[in-house]
Amino acid sequence: MRKIQLSLLIVLVVSGIAKAQSLAGGQLHGSYEIDAQTYKPDSIIGAPKVPEKMDMNTYAQMDYTNGKISAGLRYEAYDNAIQGYDPRYNGSGIAYRYLRFADSTIDVTIGNFYEQFGSGLILRSYWQYQLGVDNSFDGARLKYTLYKGIYIKGLIGHQRYFWGEGSGIVRGIDGEMNLNELIPGWDSVKTKIIVGGSFVSKYQTVSNPLYNMPANVGASAGRITINRGGFNLYSEYAYKINDPSVINSYIYKPGQAFLFRTGYSTKGFSISGSAESIDNMDFKSDPTATQNSLDINYLPTLPRDETYQLAQIYPYATQPTGEMGVDGEIRYTLPKASLLGGKYGTELDLEYSSIKALDTTTVNDLSTTRQEYSVNYFSFGKQVYFNNVTFELKHKFSTKFRMILQYDYLTYNKAIVQAEIGAPVVFGNIGVFDGYYRISGSNTLHFEAQELYTMQDQGSWMFGLLEMNFGSNWFLGALDEYNYGNTVVAQQVHYYTLTGGYTHNALRIQLGYGKTRAGILCVGGVCREVPASDGFTLSITNSF
Repeated sequence: MRKIQLSLLIVLVVSGIAKAQSLAGGQLHGSYEIDAQTYKPDSIIGAPKVPEKMDMNTYAQMDYTNGKISAGLRYEAYDNAIQGYDPRYNGSGIAYRYLRFADSTIDVTIGNFYEQFGSGLILRSYWQYQLGVDNSFDGARLKYTLYKGIYIKGLIGHQRYFWGEGSGIVRGIDGEMNLNELIPGWDSVKTKIIVGGSFVSKYQTVSNPLYNMPANVGASAGRITINRGGFNLYSEYAYKINDPSVINSYIYKPGQAFLFRTGYSTKGFSISGSAESIDNMDFKSDPTATQNSLDINYLPTLPRDETYQLAQIYPYATQPTGEMGVDGEIRYTLPKASLLGGKYGTELDLEYSSIKALDTTTVNDLSTTRQEYSVNYFSFGKQVYFNNVTFELKHKFSTKFRMILQYDYLTYNKAIVQAEIGAPVVFGNIGVFDGYYRISGSNTLHFEAQELYTMQDQGSWMFGLLEMNFGSNWFLGALDEYNYGNTVVAQQVHYYTLTGGYTHNALRIQLGYGKTRAGILCVGGVCREVPASDGFTLSITNSF
């Protein structure tokens, strides 16, 4: 009842001030998206029979700002949720609403909000519509400038759980000091230093017939950022007390995470490196929750988010139960007018990522302290989860034609990353040719050719795409993803798609028809399963 009353209150507030905005001088902004998909069964690609024949996801967001006051809401409807989204989203209603006051010193929000402490190792709430992830808080948040250079924020609330709320209460506080602002005379120092720290706790009483479940679970983190000229460094360490859950098989081992990033950049050149160590850091406001629901924290992944179709067949998902990884990247631009740089220069990019198991030793204590294992931190275990080497070349030949060449070599432990028992370790070579040609004016042609060569899993793939843009408004496209290397001849299928659409300012309308292979969609190491499908798709997005 409290939630409904607050929703109605904010609806009335937004409606009233929106009508009077021309007099009050406020601003109203919004956005919406409609995604619909039809289905027909296809036993060859594994597309299931969907009783309703068509599913739809949609949302509409409105935000009103007038001086120091802002308010907003988001309406969502899943009728029913598109296949691959959790069916517990089925339904409609106001999923997000807030009222906020902010000035130069204090910032207060009641209702729903998203927040992040540091890199998110112990707290990050966010909304990722394409993944079906929304762990927003419903409660209150305060941000306060205690002194010039000293900033604190605190929050308390429950998390969104589809159309309800998780029973666990999350409480958190974060502080940050900008030493260049705080210390007199340091505002002109070239080296910029920011330090911060956080503490988060969850409270939930859980009845379990086998284990004594802690009602309060706390996590803390400290971080530092250093920048000087083209040099940058960020490091964060997090510690979580024992937190038995269904994800870690109800062990009582504390969790730890360490993240380190550094880099240097100057004109035409940059180099960066990252390292991480994660152990038992799944952190949810309900220990019985699974998949992406009720996550309090976020564990960033080191490998890049792949954008090309065949590279997305084997995306990496962060393993919260434990992993050790490193990543390094070098970017260099060959100078213009040089032998290899050509008239416009040539961009080269080389990246290497390696993720392995932690170096652990099994401990036979499941009948006593239930630690299960000990860890040699900052040491790789023997089991490889993911390795990837990527080389990319970008070259502009003229004002009309430019291209991208990319090569990937990957090692992918599908049994671990996709939790598919018995799945093989995949060794793959991926080649990409990506070209753009301007025919005349704003009429452009985009074309791609890709190949994934592997002897494991479903075998090798080829991919081709042609997309024509007519002026700045209309576009047509066709693509084909062909599993030519599948050892089952009947499954050597062409996954073709035809698309067309219209854009005007922020409005985009796209209609398509085709087949989609089963797989997983990942963004930043967070993933959801995408089932095979055959049918029409419609997408409409706009903002104002």
